Amino acid sequence: MLESVIVRVVSFCTRYSFAVVIIALVLGLGSAVYSVRHFAIDTDISGLLSPDLPWRKREADYKKAFPQEVESILAVIEAPTPEFARGAARDLDGQLSKQGSLFRSVSNPAGSDFFVRNSLLYLPADELEKTAQKLSAAAPLVQILAGDPSLRGVTRALQAGLQGVQAGRISLDDLARPMNMAADALDRVLATQPAAFSWNVLVSGAPAKPEDLRQFVSVWTTLDYNALEPGKLATRAIREAVADAKLDSAYMANVRLTGPVPIEDDEFASLRNGAAVNGVISGAIVLIILWLALRSIRLVAAVAATVLIGLAVTAALGLGLVGPLNPISVAFAVLFVGLGADFAIQFSVRYRTERHEGKSQRTALIDAGKNVAAALTLAAAAAAAGFFSFLPTAYTGLAELGLIAGCGMVVAYLASMTVLPALLNVLRLPAEPKPLGYAVLAPADRFLQRYRIVVVACTSIVVLAGLPALLHLQFDFNPNSLRDPNSEAVATLNSLRGDPRIDANTAELIAPAADVATLSNKLSGLPEVARIRSLESFIPDDQGRKLSLLKTTASALNPALNARVQPTPTDAENIAALKQTVTHLHDAAHKGNGPGPKAAGRLADDLTKLADGSAAQREAAQAIFVRPLKMNLDDLRQSLDPQGVTRANLPADLVRDWTTSDGRARLEIAPNGDANDSEVLSRFARAVLGAAPDTTGPAIETYEWGRTILIAFAQAGAFALCSIAILLVIVLRRVWDVILTLIPLLVAAAVTLEICALAHFPLNYANIIALPLLLGIGVAFKIYYVMAWRRGETNFLQSSLTRAVFFSALMTATAFGSLWFSSFLGTSSMGKLLALSLACTLASAALFQPALMGQPRQRKEDRQNS
Repeated sequence: MLESVIVRVVSFCTRYSFAVVIIALVLGLGSAVYSVRHFAIDTDISGLLSPDLPWRKREADYKKAFPQEVESILAVIEAPTPEFARGAARDLDGQLSKQGSLFRSVSNPAGSDFFVRNSLLYLPADELEKTAQKLSAAAPLVQILAGDPSLRGVTRALQAGLQGVQAGRISLDDLARPMNMAADALDRVLATQPAAFSWNVLVSGAPAKPEDLRQFVSVWTTLDYNALEPGKLATRAIREAVADAKLDSAYMANVRLTGPVPIEDDEFASLRNGAAVNGVISGAIVLIILWLALRSIRLVAAVAATVLIGLAVTAALGLGLVGPLNPISVAFAVLFVGLGADFAIQFSVRYRTERHEGKSQRTALIDAGKNVAAALTLAAAAAAAGFFSFLPTAYTGLAELGLIAGCGMVVAYLASMTVLPALLNVLRLPAEPKPLGYAVLAPADRFLQRYRIVVVACTSIVVLAGLPALLHLQFDFNPNSLRDPNSEAVATLNSLRGDPRIDANTAELIAPAADVATLSNKLSGLPEVARIRSLESFIPDDQGRKLSLLKTTASALNPALNARVQPTPTDAENIAALKQTVTHLHDAAHKGNGPGPKAAGRLADDLTKLADGSAAQREAAQAIFVRPLKMNLDDLRQSLDPQGVTRANLPADLVRDWTTSDGRARLEIAPNGDANDSEVLSRFARAVLGAAPDTTGPAIETYEWGRTILIAFAQAGAFALCSIAILLVIVLRRVWDVILTLIPLLVAAAVTLEICALAHFPLNYANIIALPLLLGIGVAFKIYYVMAWRRGETNFLQSSLTRAVFFSALMTATAFGSLWFSSFLGTSSMGKLLALSLACTLASAALFQPALMGQPRQRKEDRQNS
């Protein structure tokens, strides 16, 4: 019945070929116009999973309560000294705060007046006591520097230190480090190179840590959701503010942007980058493959036109059915070209075979339709079933791709049975003088027939031997793993690993304020938990003792800090101070050969060159020493007059970040161990969810992503296998024939996964589509051989069928290979696994399946009857 229907359809299309072609062209053009006008991409990876999942609802509630967490841009400022980093962050904060229309709030916690004023209260009491003692002891030097913040004052402070050496209070070696630091800076000044000096580093007695040279400005931005990159305007405004503030020249600062908004914008950029070039290259390769398969410009034109019309219709259907595409469903076009062209090639090669047998144009087209009817119908249905298998799962991103691509298989099948015959009839192709098979492969056919048991046995042994490797198959469902590590946003985020101020992969919990203490105690007892933060974490402990210490320190240090500032020295006065200091240094340098005397001699040489140099050099030297000095003195004055921290006087933006509008509190829970290790993260997530089931946050989302995708994969695989098996039973009606089709399919799937395990190629949220899809694609190839075998055909490798299958597979591989070169790592990994699965499927169909099937059933019956 199926064959008769197809024969009537092809006969109708060839009889009215011009009308069919015109209707197809109008439909394709209309679909293309619709697609262009309605094309959109939603790059939000979180939208790939169903919002109805319980953990997705918790995630949505959290983001609704704290939208600044997902609508933020983090400006990471790095400078050569802690002072310059703080200064650059403050200037950028001030510059951005002027642009109220684009930014809802701008926060620079470390540089805010509140945290600067109360900074010493956040030190442990014992550490604060030691700091207070050092500050009180440094009062004489502070008085010199605060009263004369100039190059002259710096040299006087150095002279005071040298006097301490003479008095025996300190050794010259104790001054080696500060003298070498000053000499390092002066060397660069004298060489007219960018230079910086840090009083913070000098006082600390140790090199600055990476986090000391880094500051953050967090921007809660207004997003334009009608734009392809919602945060593009905000990002551009921040970069313009950086340029306007001249942070590079003023502080030698480098500013990079990261956070949810830049990362998502980069996601879209990676999808777009190179898409046009890759499309052109892939299109050219497709045309070359079609030429090699069909050897006729008119045939190639007919197939290409059929595929393009089908692609336009599928795109319009997809946009109409699901709306904006997502980072996975956008791959439907490549899948359509790769698989849709298979049907057209199968029909075209069969048509050429019929023509080679001397049949007329129209008769060859009708007979071609008759001969491929069952195989193409089942292949298209199986491919569509592989795609549709994701529809019942919670993996919305793949479900949308499955819906579009599944419909695309139907469109491609219908186009191959209607539009293609009509086009071929219009083009009036010549007869086929040569056979289309590969006679050179006859020995391979004979080998498979003679040693079929050996081939089947060896293949089975190899596949079974590789099964233990599946225990080491890697799964990586962390969305961040598939983001471009070279993009600024992701590279910046990765560089922040290890910064104690940035907790990566935390869990977040919103709870009634009254329950915070109980929950904190409960979660703190878990060995998987490193620490817990809430708004109460910003209220320092033991404030009474600390405030008393600071009050005592302030009374000792304030007279020095607030000493009367002397008039700015003239250049001549600076020169005199430099030469006087050189004399003291030379006196000290002649008293030994240790590190102190050597440093004194080196600094004396630099100060001599500076005194003999230009006024511009002395101004530059004064700037690198005095500018950070003034910044530190200002901060010290504030920090010695803390107001004390209570819940009532915490900054409003800080309270907003840790409490909801209805008074609930946020708890941030950090994992114990490497937060980027998947095993650590999984144990952490399970432990926290066991103690507090309402928890959400990045760690929970990553864990739930993996669980949801694995469940979706298992469901889709089961749906695909069952639906394809049912299709095979309906069409083939023989259980053994169904088994002959499915066994090579399972062999190809097993080998694909075994290679992934041995090559340490992980499955992820994008490439996992290849496995259920493998079932559909595999049936599409294998059914061609099964149907031919049922008709009594043999010697498959040298037949025209293998030519069609080979070039179909090559076409599909080219399409999938174009995904491989995508800038978006998820799409690229999808292309890799699809290409690998295709290679395994083709090898299984062309080599293993003929050996498994053996002699056709009709041949066996004929031999028995004879």
